[in-house]
Amino acid sequence: MNPLLSRLQPYPFERLRKLFEGVTPNPAFEPISLGIGEPKHAAPEFLKQSLSAALDNGLSNYPATAGTPALKQACARWLMRRYGVSVDPSTQVLPVNGSREALFAFAQTVLDPSQPGATVVFPNPFYQIYEGAALLGGAQPHYVASDPKRNFAADWASVPEAVWARTLLLFVCSPGNPAGAVMPLDEWRTLFELSDRHGFVIASDECYSEIYFRDEPPLGGLEAAKLLGRTDFQRLMCFTSLSKRSNVPGLRSGFVAGDAALIKPFLLYRTYHGGAMCPAVQAASAAAWADETHVEDNRRQYRDKFAQVTPVLAEVLDVALPDASFYLWAGVPASFEHRVPGLSADEAFSQALLAQYNVTVLPGSYLAREFGGVNPGKGRVRMALVAETAECLEAARRIAEFVTRNA
Repeated sequence: MNPLLSRLQPYPFERLRKLFEGVTPNPAFEPISLGIGEPKHAAPEFLKQSLSAALDNGLSNYPATAGTPALKQACARWLMRRYGVSVDPSTQVLPVNGSREALFAFAQTVLDPSQPGATVVFPNPFYQIYEGAALLGGAQPHYVASDPKRNFAADWASVPEAVWARTLLLFVCSPGNPAGAVMPLDEWRTLFELSDRHGFVIASDECYSEIYFRDEPPLGGLEAAKLLGRTDFQRLMCFTSLSKRSNVPGLRSGFVAGDAALIKPFLLYRTYHGGAMCPAVQAASAAAWADETHVEDNRRQYRDKFAQVTPVLAEVLDVALPDASFYLWAGVPASFEHRVPGLSADEAFSQALLAQYNVTVLPGSYLAREFGGVNPGKGRVRMALVAETAECLEAARRIAEFVTRNA
């Protein structure tokens, strides 16, 4: 067996199942889960029709890992419409089977474990694929704590220069998971300067880019590079997906774009890895990237939902509207600290909420690691507002009542 597998941590939802072992949810309430970030809005009808129409010719051929020209051109056109960025679809775009697969595989392409102290830097809390990709790539993770004063954005200034010097790969996530913070241009400038100085690659996870609550859409990595005169996108790869944008997580479709010198070895890796996308999925994906009407409607649904749910929760919890994404990152009352021996406040809160009101949330400590003696997720919970508005509003009302009765 690969000895590096032993370094992997349990996935957050495995830990959640263990936390809930022996807990009997109150049968007076129908179950509502805000635990998993799985979009529940309806998939667009035209996309399903596109997928169905492509099945006749899409199942009898081996797909090319590089993707069809039609899909790559659709992705490139979307980048131009969304960010004003021009890329060569033949050398700077690569379709992938969702951003999760791509983020992990890209790290295996980039990392060289023979390098002394090979390090991967990423925010803390974080999407656990970053950590797993680093560990199985033979590197050591460096966790960058979030800053509550900046909407829980990563505190890159806290990273010592000696760590940057041995960094091979930096994962950034903007809009962020779980707090939804968006990186401004000055932050990108800082990271690009560090990349130039130390030679590390930046992998920008942008899967939440189309769900936002301000008038101005979130800045993307390629867009930031262009604004700063870095039109070759050197050492930069951006990852995006249809899962959240188009409510099709089961389609497993996204693409990466950026430095052609990185795309080439990544394509080689994925060719051996067997990462080709089904031709029917490619056809449907091209249709999805070409349409913005369903994206605008999806964003409107989230805006309406968050506008109704956030004030209800803000009356009893430390929580505010995020910049983007579909999560609320809420602080739990201090009264839950030490309430249950052996459990953190966020664990005790989540366990009692399920037992009393049959609502599932995810303890924030499960999304982070203790680093420098601190777990920046402790004392907070992540709520995924992915269901329809009425269900999320009902969950919010239950949570408000729960907090009032238990504070």
